[in-house]
Amino acid sequence: MRKLLIANRGEIAVRIARAARELGIATVAIYSDADERAEHVRVADEAVLVGPAPAPASYLNVDAVIGAIRSSGADAVHPGYGFLSENADFAQAVIDAGATWVGPAPQAIREMGDKVAARKTAAAAGVRTVPGSAGEISGVAEAVEVAAEIGYPLAIKAAAGGGGRGIRIVDSAEDLAAAISTAQAEARTAFGSAAVYVERFVPRARHIEVQVFGDGERAVHLGLRDCSMQRRRQKVVEEAGDLGLPAHIVDEISSAAVRLTSSVRYRGAGTVEFLYDEERVDYYFIEMNTRIQVEHPVTEMVYQRDLVAEQLQVAAGEPMSLLQGSLVPNGHAIEIRLNAENPEMNFFPSPGTISRCDMPGGPFVRIDSGVKTGSVVSPYYDSMLGKIIVWGADRPTALARMLRALTELQIEGIVTTAGFVESILRTDEFAARDFHTTWLEAWMTEQAALKAGAA
Repeated sequence: MRKLLIANRGEIAVRIARAARELGIATVAIYSDADERAEHVRVADEAVLVGPAPAPASYLNVDAVIGAIRSSGADAVHPGYGFLSENADFAQAVIDAGATWVGPAPQAIREMGDKVAARKTAAAAGVRTVPGSAGEISGVAEAVEVAAEIGYPLAIKAAAGGGGRGIRIVDSAEDLAAAISTAQAEARTAFGSAAVYVERFVPRARHIEVQVFGDGERAVHLGLRDCSMQRRRQKVVEEAGDLGLPAHIVDEISSAAVRLTSSVRYRGAGTVEFLYDEERVDYYFIEMNTRIQVEHPVTEMVYQRDLVAEQLQVAAGEPMSLLQGSLVPNGHAIEIRLNAENPEMNFFPSPGTISRCDMPGGPFVRIDSGVKTGSVVSPYYDSMLGKIIVWGADRPTALARMLRALTELQIEGIVTTAGFVESILRTDEFAARDFHTTWLEAWMTEQAALKAGAA
């Protein structure tokens, strides 16, 4: 691998470029008209314009990105996360262009990217799935039959979904038809497919995921992450280390994730996601993300491994250096996502120019950022500016370190979610780990009511 094109932008593009540089690999950034002066362009060795500001005309434009591969002479492509990272057709186009695809084979992306197909693959590998329809439902009548078997509440989910979109929660039969119609319409708009399936909704679930890595022949896991702190099914805070789960559940989930990863001859970094049902003390597979995750740094901090460097080396044909017996976790890590959004205005995006950007530092504090003082936050893309990740010998130490780091953070010129996240971390529930996937929104509703009452 001589020259790597990074088919992404923002903090993940910066992070990939750093790993490549440490390995002696030259990097090529791609950028839109809106990102000409962006940080990911500055840190790369060269850059190629791929189109106008809107993502469909630039970062999602397959022909333009393939053109950038050819014009730059790149011999490898890393897609990061989001955009085209889980697009099997794009992966195949990269391979057809003669470049190395840093990720799983297109077939594995197809097999695990469709949620219905992934459920069937998981079941074949002996991995428990959430009770629900066997596949895509044909209509309301079939959904009624499934509901009669598994009960309410239930979730209607887009088969090609991701990022929390194309999902509707249904509490009664009266709401079923409307929920299916809405989910199908959203799925068609977001993913180009109206296919949906039905599964049981677990009200007090924790979102637990396993970091896996494979070389096409064998697979390993690098522990679990808790991503239960969510707003509108978007992750806000992530953790790795001791998650307070029963030991047998940790072992079973880890083994199930490796078994599933091996069954599709997976190559590279991936994440197998589960719901942990606290009431039943049980777990269910929900999906696999066939790419590096936003929250991969917490795993890297606990295991002291560079997952992106490992991706690049395995893609280049080198043996996987990860051996299960030598992967021993140490301590606890917490990550918060820093978004350019205004919590006081229903998290409305806050684009603009950053007039001041002072990031925290100190021992065991890591910043993965795509911005600096003077950076322009565009309204065209995801609002995430970057992530703050801390490590501690245990969870209380890591939490104290994160709270200290947030007091040092200074960003001016735009509004961010830093204060909102800090208020979450200071709750008794977070300290006691007494939360689940729907806790945050209930807490926000409660806080809004208290504020209205005080006014």
